[in-house]
Amino acid sequence: MLTGFAADDPAEQSRVLAFAQALAQSGWTEGRNVRIDIRWGARDPERIRRYATELVALAPSVILAVGSVSTGPLLQATRAIPVVFVQVADPVGAGFVETLPRPGGNATGFMLYEYGFGGKWLELLKEIAPGVKRVAFLRNPTIAAGAGQFGVIQTSAPSLGVEVRPINVRDAGEIERAITAFARPSNGGLIVAGGAAAFFDREVTIKLAARHRLPALYSDHAFVTDGGLIAYGPDRVDQYRRAADYVDRILRGEKPADLPVQVPTKYDLVINLKTAKALGLTVPETLLARADEVIE
Repeated sequence: MLTGFAADDPAEQSRVLAFAQALAQSGWTEGRNVRIDIRWGARDPERIRRYATELVALAPSVILAVGSVSTGPLLQATRAIPVVFVQVADPVGAGFVETLPRPGGNATGFMLYEYGFGGKWLELLKEIAPGVKRVAFLRNPTIAAGAGQFGVIQTSAPSLGVEVRPINVRDAGEIERAITAFARPSNGGLIVAGGAAAFFDREVTIKLAARHRLPALYSDHAFVTDGGLIAYGPDRVDQYRRAADYVDRILRGEKPADLPVQVPTKYDLVINLKTAKALGLTVPETLLARADEVIE
């Protein structure tokens, strides 16, 4: 397994545990009939590339790759060893697979979300913060799906009376400069797209949104657990459980080329009422009733 996260990231630890537990339920128990080697990239591209080469040299039966940051280097290192990926935004655009139904090659896995997701993000942000008139869509330009996501948001914006613009950010410094500049006029809000960079720098983004009193919607519930306002996105733990099923099937002889890339089937809506209060927002009861989790 190759992940770009650090070994002490609690969210990733819980997902890795869920994967191991699901694999055990399929009959594969570490130390008895399977060995699991994990490499933690700690958001260091050079380390991730080195680990990709190292894992391929071990000649494992299958590799679980977390995100595009891990999948790309692994597929550069091998076109023979099966690779199952999770949390990849656009596997076709990134060149990891030929098509979603028929991946071809040695990789398959689980998409982070569908392109149409962006419109739902904008609707929810307007629902929890009706006064928002300007929205910045924070995205990492290296992620292929960013343009598609923004296109959907842009299409939805006129009917919601919102002006949206994309802002490309790659690290904490760019995030700080972008949010600070965007926040100067009033009535602003944020949508923070998925991707490893956004997740790694979530503490910076959350603090800046609070400092500048910007309602912000995120794609992962971990942001809201850490103090963000609202999140709507796929259940990432569920992706790791489903990935265990694909790993099981490959260990029993199936080929990645014959296993279609899957889209998320379970989504979570999480709201932080303490943050809403700090921003002077009253969360509609209809929105609270739809939430999977409310943090008070």
